[in-house]
Amino acid sequence: MEGETEIAVGSCSKPCGPLEEYFIPDYILKPDAEQVLVDHAPPCPVVVFINSKSGGQLGSSLIKSYRELLNNAQVFDLSEEAPDKVLHRLYANLERLKIEGDILAVQIWRTLRLIVAGGDGTASWLLGVVSDLKLPHPPPIATVPLGTGNNLPFSFGWGKKNPCTDPEAVKSFLGLVKHAREMKIDSWHILLRMRAPKEGPCDPIAPLELPHSLHAFHRVSSSDSLNMEGYHTFRGGFWNYFSMGMDAEVSYGFHSERKRNPEKFKNQMTNQGTYAKVGLKQGWFCASLSHPSSKNIAHLAKVKIMKRAGGHWEELHIHHSIRSIVCLNLPSFSGGLNPWGTPGTWRTADRVFTPPYVDDGLIEVVGFRDAWHGLVLLAPNGHGTRLAQAHGIRFEFHKGAADHTFMRVDGEPWKQPLPTDDDTVIVEISHLGQVTMLANEPCRSKSVNDPSSPSQAHDSHGDEEIKIEDEDEWEDGKRKFGAADTFKIPDEIDIAHLS
Repeated sequence: MEGETEIAVGSCSKPCGPLEEYFIPDYILKPDAEQVLVDHAPPCPVVVFINSKSGGQLGSSLIKSYRELLNNAQVFDLSEEAPDKVLHRLYANLERLKIEGDILAVQIWRTLRLIVAGGDGTASWLLGVVSDLKLPHPPPIATVPLGTGNNLPFSFGWGKKNPCTDPEAVKSFLGLVKHAREMKIDSWHILLRMRAPKEGPCDPIAPLELPHSLHAFHRVSSSDSLNMEGYHTFRGGFWNYFSMGMDAEVSYGFHSERKRNPEKFKNQMTNQGTYAKVGLKQGWFCASLSHPSSKNIAHLAKVKIMKRAGGHWEELHIHHSIRSIVCLNLPSFSGGLNPWGTPGTWRTADRVFTPPYVDDGLIEVVGFRDAWHGLVLLAPNGHGTRLAQAHGIRFEFHKGAADHTFMRVDGEPWKQPLPTDDDTVIVEISHLGQVTMLANEPCRSKSVNDPSSPSQAHDSHGDEEIKIEDEDEWEDGKRKFGAADTFKIPDEIDIAHLS
């Protein structure tokens, strides 16, 4: 095993129990399989998604162990089959069996839990697919850390080091999944709108590599001022963070290097060392004159916030020293650091800042000057420059600042072209809804509904939906956040009946 792996996560192990408690029969998973009688429904049926390309060789090894312990048909390699196709097939089959009166199908529908092993981008992909299903009782999700940052697993008590992959370690993890508690977190809608560049490497369709959760919509609202030929709209969602500036540039450099030389990225320690070297090279510790994208945020964009749902946009003043901005939903960034910190409720000027909650309908906006500023996060109670807590945030880019910048959503970076003519690039983030995670102890994420949480200075907005400028456009897009274009419930299945 790699030296940095760990056998278990959380404060203590939980009994796994018989493996039959997690087992799902073939006929539930495969519509064409022969139906069998089962004496008892499994109390914790699981479907496992593993990115075999994550964690060096650990992903492939983990697949092997899970398939040794469970039904092969309930363990999926994401490099071979996308999660939207798997869950589409599974839930359509569950609905058919429920209509036929199959009691086991009903029990599995009620108690199903999902496990996803991979980096933050992989976990966010699955969260998006589950959101697309719009189920009255969506399956909660546990995350196995197989990436470099592993912010999602760390936020919910699943650790941040790559796990051991032997069968005993897998059994230990299954025991934790069985005893984990469900926890709601906010989901965030992101809209990216820009004109297609006439030339250059940053074409908005290809080869621009956007995150899994961003999808192209090749028109805008008829009432929109940008409704003119040549504009493209991308919609998507995220659960952990959106960032822009130098930190995203370093992440983009790291991912580019890994694509060029995948053989050099075989374990977590090496990956983190390479990440630091890229940061030094690209000027994260000191302003780079050769990288125009390293200019401060205030020079690149006009930033506006909406403090409450249905409110108005207010311009957010950002000091000229800020070169990176992070919009954070979870208390983990860059491998477990908490940029917002844990302030008590306090006031400064017209702002009210509170501890961060993952289900309060607010996103925390934090700024950093450089990597030296970021080092304060290593100190007790360290935090970045707290800029705002908001229900929405909007970035407007105009001609003149630079020809590109870098952005990142839940661990997936991209190089974003900026206007070269009298155009506008817009990135808008708004609260959408919630998804369900599985939390293990100790869990860093805090819920506004937890009785032990401090009283709030604001109302929760968890059940409110985003206001959009064109409902038809949104409906045409099927509200896709993580599913591929192939996702479609069969005509004969009414998704509303899945309750």
